[in-house]
Amino acid sequence: MQFTFSAIALLAVIIVLRLRRPTAPRTRFDDKLGAAYCVVFGVLIAATPVGRAILDFVASLTRNIH
Repeated sequence: MQFTFSAIALLAVIIVLRLRRPTAPRTRFDDKLGAAYCVVFGVLIAATPVGRAILDFVASLTRNIH
């Protein structure tokens, strides 16, 4: 049996696990690493159909703000 995994799914799990930790004892390095995880996640998901759907949804919301 062969298992495959998506880098997007793995990164999403890492982000969720890091966000569940208490926020008080974090260092600047932890903050920068968390921001880097989120940026990479955004870049990876942007090229998928889900990313395009999120972009279309956000674009439709911003059109209605006028």
